Amino acid sequence: MLDNIPLFSGLNEQELVHISQHATTRTYPKNTVIITEGDPAETLYIIIKGKVKVLLNDEAGKEVIINCQGPGEYFGELALIDEAQRSATVITMETSTFSVIAKHSFHDILANNPSIALSLIRDLTQRVRVLTDNVKSLALMDVYGRVAKTLLGMATEHNGKLLIEDKLTQQDIASRIGASREMVSRILKDLETGGYISMKHKHIVINEMLPKHY
Repeated sequence: MLDNIPLFSGLNEQELVHISQHATTRTYPKNTVIITEGDPAETLYIIIKGKVKVLLNDEAGKEVIINCQGPGEYFGELALIDEAQRSATVITMETSTFSVIAKHSFHDILANNPSIALSLIRDLTQRVRVLTDNVKSLALMDVYGRVAKTLLGMATEHNGKLLIEDKLTQQDIASRIGASREMVSRILKDLETGGYISMKHKHIVINEMLPKHY
């Protein structure tokens, strides 16, 4: 299964077999907490099948989604590198299967496979760029701008129209952009009334370019 993981691209069959010998496969149902912010870091998780959301919670229980990940992606590597506690909570969004590698095995793999270390650095650099862009949006965009950017960023083209394949709730969007569900609901309703978006089987379809301003 690991030969389809971008992190391990470029490794030969013998190297992949060596890594797989250090991994175990685990499957969890939807809405399972895989790791919790503040927990000790002991394992790296590679997503074989399914999807997870990475989130932060405050003391009042408010949730902010900072990322969603799917097959081929991985999480839990940061705390394994700097020996810190888990920096975020990860929850399955659907039934998901992971290849799990223990800390000592992960360190051994990095030490013996420089190409994996370089791939990891490139991926971490890209994540920093994404987080920087998200911070910029939070600081400089109003709520409508953040909603519009999120919708367009998640949409892919199908039959000449943009479709968001994930089944998003209003709370999902609110958690992604740091806004209230009520405000997101009002914006989506106005966009739907104006014909800019439509809902089909819990999927959002973007019918035409969203207005620049609300």
